[in-house]
Amino acid sequence: MSIFDHRDFDDHEQIVFCRDRHAGLQAIIAIHDTSLGPAAGGCRMWRYGSEEEALRDVLRLSRAMSYKNAFAGLPLGGGKSVIIGDPGSQKAPALLQSFGKFIERLGGRYYAAEDVGIDIDDVATIRRTTRYAFGVAGGDPSPYTARGGFEGIRAAVKHRFGADSLQDITVALQGVGHVGMHLCRLLHDAGAKLVVADPNAAARNAAVDRFAARVATPEGIYGEAADVFAPCALGGTINRHSIPQLRARIVAGVANNQLATAQDGEELRRRNILYAPDYVINAGGMHQASREIFGDYSENEVMSRITGIYCATLRVFAEAEKRDEAPNLTADRMARELLVRARATNTPGNDLPL
Repeated sequence: MSIFDHRDFDDHEQIVFCRDRHAGLQAIIAIHDTSLGPAAGGCRMWRYGSEEEALRDVLRLSRAMSYKNAFAGLPLGGGKSVIIGDPGSQKAPALLQSFGKFIERLGGRYYAAEDVGIDIDDVATIRRTTRYAFGVAGGDPSPYTARGGFEGIRAAVKHRFGADSLQDITVALQGVGHVGMHLCRLLHDAGAKLVVADPNAAARNAAVDRFAARVATPEGIYGEAADVFAPCALGGTINRHSIPQLRARIVAGVANNQLATAQDGEELRRRNILYAPDYVINAGGMHQASREIFGDYSENEVMSRITGIYCATLRVFAEAEKRDEAPNLTADRMARELLVRARATNTPGNDLPL
């Protein structure tokens, strides 16, 4: 099978395979669409089981960034990169700087930022060899990503239950890392009850101590009697194995690519579980980090844009009901329409959901 026939290729504009034996670098950069502007998206470092797994991940993440940036109203296209390796034992300055050189050769077609396995300090190291890395000057984007997820959960609760408050709403969070912990705080402050699962004992204990969370096992979190199931770890956790276990009536979280397949969104709908498309509600970090690319809007404007995720999410739900389809399919359709419009006019579109 060729790359062009790959099930997740989806007309990507460019895929770059990066190899530097001396630095120990194996990486893939995927540029999905630049109709709205240069591609922008995080760099992930992960212990992939195979090159095929890494390729599939970067293609899906890159496409999601196209849709995320379109929904966010940002003049940016979608791109993503993955470095194949263990961030705990293989990450080194030489490897990161070598990767930066590959980004620099793209001449600004792709801007990289932090992601799983790559933190802000790592991005600063990458920037030693490229002008096209961002998200350092503004600090940790996690609180902003969490705020967007919070607005998405608010919208889902409003749509499903008709409630304007999260008071006494039970949320089961799968993953309480940087973003998940910030989301816990926002939910707790809003009166929600929390159930958490995470392989990191320190993170679990912190959620218990700070937010009176109850702990579930990683295997048992799906079956918790919650109103909202919030995936906040890696992608693909909403799948044919986990969906039958869900007792929540809403799935809304900040992880990327939560659905293993697009059909899983339809299965959620069949079971009367409302799904808030991940890239619609987890765009808060991009709003904050992209200031470093443009440098022309304020903190107040960032927060205003993130607050707008609430209305954008409600709009997706309303359109999905009108079309009688799963919200993930509706959101994909809306994002593609924005990209098609931009290609037709050869200029970035301004008629954006936010």
